[in-house]
Order: sequence, then C-alpha cells, then structure tokens
Amino acid sequence: MVSFSVCFVAFCLVFMIWALIADRLRPGLILFSCMVMMLCAGILQPKECLEGFSNKGMITVALLFLVSEGVRRSGIMERIILSLLPNKQTTPTKANAKLLPTIAALSAFLNNTPVVVIFAPIIKNWSRKVGLSHTKFLIPLSYATVLGGICTLIGTSTNLVVDGLIQDSGREGMTMFELGKVGIFICLAGLAYLIFYSHYLLPDTRESETDREDKPEGVHLVEVVVRSRFPGLGKSLREFDFYRHYGAHVHSIRRGGELLSGDWPNMPLENHDTLLLETDDKFVQTYSESTAFLISSYDTDSMPLGNKKRYLALVLLVLMIVGATVGELPFVREAVPGFKFDMFFFVCVTTVIMAWTKIFNPKRYSKYVSWDVLVTIACAFAISKGMQNSGFADFVADAIIACADAIGQTEHGPYAMLAILFLITNLFTELITNNAAAALSFPLALAVAEKLGVDPMPFFICICIAASAAFSTPIGYQTNLLVQGIGGYRFTDYVKVGLPLNIIVFIISVFVIPMIWPIK
Repeated sequence: MVSFSVCFVAFCLVFMIWALIADRLRPGLILFSCMVMMLCAGILQPKECLEGFSNKGMITVALLFLVSEGVRRSGIMERIILSLLPNKQTTPTKANAKLLPTIAALSAFLNNTPVVVIFAPIIKNWSRKVGLSHTKFLIPLSYATVLGGICTLIGTSTNLVVDGLIQDSGREGMTMFELGKVGIFICLAGLAYLIFYSHYLLPDTRESETDREDKPEGVHLVEVVVRSRFPGLGKSLREFDFYRHYGAHVHSIRRGGELLSGDWPNMPLENHDTLLLETDDKFVQTYSESTAFLISSYDTDSMPLGNKKRYLALVLLVLMIVGATVGELPFVREAVPGFKFDMFFFVCVTTVIMAWTKIFNPKRYSKYVSWDVLVTIACAFAISKGMQNSGFADFVADAIIACADAIGQTEHGPYAMLAILFLITNLFTELITNNAAAALSFPLALAVAEKLGVDPMPFFICICIAASAAFSTPIGYQTNLLVQGIGGYRFTDYVKVGLPLNIIVFIISVFVIPMIWPIK
C-alpha cells in the first residue's frame, strides 16, 4: 500500500509542475511553496530546507553571474563575433560553420543568456547587410549555446545544481570537463546538424517593422518579451499607458512569431508577446531585472572598458577556468592537502578581483544576479531531499527498474533505464525550468542506482544532459524564448528544427554514457 508521504509528495510535485507550466508565480516562489508544503507535512525538517541556500553549487552560480557581467562589459564577445562575420555575400552553411562552433565554445564557460542577448542583434543586422535571412541563424544561435553548455561543469547552472546534489549525497563531485567526455560528441553532432541541415527547415525572413534601421536621433530600439506578471496583460495599449509606466513607446507587437497588423493598439496584450520599444538608454539599466518582461535585445552599445581592464577580464576568465581544471588534478591535491582548489575557490577570487578593479559596477552588483534562479536552485535541493525522505523516489525507481526488467535486464536493461530517465527529465525540462527538472530527476537516478547496487554517475550524467536538451519548444529554455521575438519564429519552427536535435542528443546519450561510465 502506498504511504501518505508518497501520495503527499506526488501531490506537491503535480501542483508544482502545474504552477510552473501555467506560470502562476516566479519559479523560485513556486518551488519555495512546494518546499513549505513538505515542511508543514513533516517530510522536511527546517535544517533540510535551509541547506540549499548554503550549498556551494548555488553560490557558485551566483558568482558566475557577476563574472559573466564582467566579461560582457569587456566587449570581448562582440569583438570575437564581429571578426568571424564575413563582410561579403556568403551562404548560411558557411556562415554557421564559422559562428556556431565559436558560440558553443564561449557558452561552455559563460552564461548562455548574455551570449544570446549580445549576439542576436549583431547577427540580425549583419544578415540584412549581406542579403541573408536572419531566421537561418537565430535558432541555431540559441541551440549552439545549449550544446556548448553541456560540455563543462560551469556551462549551465543545471550542471552545478546536479554537482551540488552529488556532493550533498556524500559523493565526489564532477570535475570541470567530466561532462565533456560525452558532451563533446553531442556538441559536435548537434553542430553538424545545425550547420548542414537546419537552414533547410528554418523559414525565410518574415518582413516586419522590427527590421527597420531608421530611428529618431537619441532613440534606441529595445525588444522585450511580456511575462505573466506584466500589469497590462489582457489590456490594450489604448487602455494601458505603457509610456506612463515605463517611459517607452511601443512601436509594434509580435505574437507567436507574427507581427500584429490592423488596429493592433486595441488588441489585448498576451503572455509571451514581443514588444518593440522606442526609448532611451536608461530603460535597459532600469528594467534589466524586471519581473514584468524579459529584455531580449537592444541596440545600445555596452559600456566599453579600457584596454587594460578588457585584457584583465580575459586573463581572469582564463585563469579561473585553467585554475579550476588543474586544481582538481591528483598531484595538486597531494601537494596541498586539506585545501581544495575547485571552481568555487577560483570563481570567488575572480569575482573579488573584478569587483575591486571595477570590471563590473560593484555598486550595482546585485542587479546582475538572477535571484529567482538562485531561490529556485536552493529550493530544488530541499524538494529533492523531500522526495528521498518520503520514499517517493524509491517508489518511482522501482517502476523504472520494472520497465527495464521487462525489456531485458542483462542485455538491454542499462540502456532502457537511461532511456527512461532521459525521457522523464527531458519532458520535465520542456515543460518547466531546467533546474527544477534536474532536481526532480536526481533522487530518481540515485534511487535506481542504489537499488541496483551500481555506480550512480552514469545516471547523474544522463540527467545533466537531458535537463539542458530543451530544443522542441520556445519555452523549454530561456534563450529559445529570447530569439523567438527577434527572429519572428513560430512554435512549429522549434518543433521542426528542435525535435530531430532532441533525438540526436537522446541516441548519443543513451549509447555513449554506458561506454564511458559502465553501469556495474
């Protein structure tokens, strides 16, 4: 008979998934609510609720936001991308062959969102100048950042979340390039698909007013994606004075990739509408962390640093990556016993140096951190613990093992278990946040491994990959949503291009992971 704890946790998770899909509140508050429900039922203790907020992985994610801001302000990324873009006519295949590998490499060490926000408008303007359709490049841009992110520990916050959960379970965490053992195969295959095949599936440019180049002197164009907490939802621009609220004029509206025409100022605004705004450069600084909408692109130049600070930012980034990689090697651990030179150590040092040298604005540092992501991660740790405490994880693990047994434990069982776990995690990440998907799947992976008496690492690697592989919907990953408005994409565009990529990642993961991390 199923216990009350298992049923209650199942109810909490269903409620959480529904609330995330419906976008009722910010993800952090939804997961916090779920955690409090488990606390009230006695499934979680107060200490277990608070442990996630002091987790090393969560704090590492917070500091990486600041490092990414320092690198963004340095202007290094713009220089790199502009050096790769050809000034003469080319083909989508040749252009993507130059762009996508570099973008993937950058996103392996930087936050994906600023990479897309910086590169998308640059690529869009460049494509217009050389006579190519920008729609052939923006979805591949988003997907390339995801593919690069699965190759390193710091490539995406999801990897750090899983690493933190691994260490909390008393096991050794992942090294910097642990995921790269399988991630590089996935990245190369995914990039090959995007370079040589994706442009056949992507639409041609859809003409719109957002592509215009002329604008009044001193006015900047900013595109924002409306979210569920926007106060003007359900109201038309005639009813909701956007300028009075935000100091910006709405120039046009896109919905589902289509530019609204006719009497669009009298049409009620909907969630995920993309608004093209005419405003001054203070708008981005003021509303960069707005809960009402997500700024997807803007044509203002980033505040450039001097050459000394620009090169210092680059040196610090390289030292952080190299230091964290070398610090995990056995001879370093033996040379300095009791002192751990891991990513947490080096990102702390890098952040402090960047702050004191003002590579990012130290007086506004809290603006650069996505606090909702951090609350989501911290609460995810507690929810994962609640799934283990209640027995829910064991219950689901038994079902997964039973399915694998039906297929054939000796020959196909390990592949079947990985496949089931991958599909569960991937479904979660297409519907809700990737960090929440990883947190839900982690206790299932741990329970499956413990019941079989095998090394859980292949299952942990599997959920890292599956939680990031959100290609089939615009809402599966934040960068997908960002390029939807800029490129004028429809939902079906993501399905046509993303579903084959999901299948490629699934097949490589299921067959390659057991070869590198045997299930035994």
